[in-house]
Amino acid sequence: MKPIRRGLCLLAALFLLGTALAACSMPSATDDGKLRLVTTCFPLYDFASQIVGDRAEVTLLLKPGEESHSYEPTPKDILAIRNCDLFLCIGGQSDRWVTTLIGGDDMKHLRVLSLIDCVTPLVSHEDEHEHEVGEETVTYDEHIWTSPTNAQAMVKAIRDAVIAIDPDNRSHYEERSVAYLAELTALDCALRTLVDRAERKTLLFGDRFPFLYFVNAYGLTYYAAFSGCSEESEVSAATIAFLIDKVRSESLPVVLITELSSGRIAESIAEATGATILSLHSCNNITADEAASGVTYLSLMQQNLTVLRTALGERSETT
Repeated sequence: MKPIRRGLCLLAALFLLGTALAACSMPSATDDGKLRLVTTCFPLYDFASQIVGDRAEVTLLLKPGEESHSYEPTPKDILAIRNCDLFLCIGGQSDRWVTTLIGGDDMKHLRVLSLIDCVTPLVSHEDEHEHEVGEETVTYDEHIWTSPTNAQAMVKAIRDAVIAIDPDNRSHYEERSVAYLAELTALDCALRTLVDRAERKTLLFGDRFPFLYFVNAYGLTYYAAFSGCSEESEVSAATIAFLIDKVRSESLPVVLITELSSGRIAESIAEATGATILSLHSCNNITADEAASGVTYLSLMQQNLTVLRTALGERSETT
């Protein structure tokens, strides 16, 4: 969705919210005294849930299967944000609406944690050819959680923010964080071991590409139909031919797609090369079935580990 249109949608939502607030009283805090955390995307929801356990109520604004890059808050979403104790967002291009929202007088009390501030951001490949680094127009890739190392930094930042609000439960949050960080460290080690032993160091996506932080963390080369998560729906014949040539010349056994993809581009490449189509989950959002089954960031990344073993190949450990 174009920025102007998205801005108008947000202003309309704010107007409707104001009308609703004028007609009814504001909801009170939860009866059990729990903290209220609101998150914009699945990774933040899962990280926060792992940290707080049963000591807080965590709300995910993005509905299962919903496209995150065109998300706009509804009046109900804005009300939830207004009444939360901590609002967690990424702070990238898709979260520009947050700046407009928190600029209102009724949001000055709001505690906001922008997680892109706790990692080293990478320039979006969709933007780097149009602007010079250092200009105000430069945008950064917002899929920061795809690197487990970044995920650890995000968990620590969320933990510290929650403790600052609720110091009485510090030990609870710290204990849960220590256990979760250990699991993230184990995931990172497993991925590094896989890459170290891999027969190939190249991934090819017949799809959009939300894995910039991931390939950067593990020293992998990639090719993709789109440089990032572009809103474009068509890819040129020259690009498809280029990807087909790469599959053949580098003997790549797998063409990757991301979750919620139609898979059309990958099907064209696979048909021409005989490669297998597999899905690598960016964890940006989940489906209704995944939500019902209770998937987590870690379980999805473990699925990715299995896919990567096929895509990269894994040599037996030498003795």
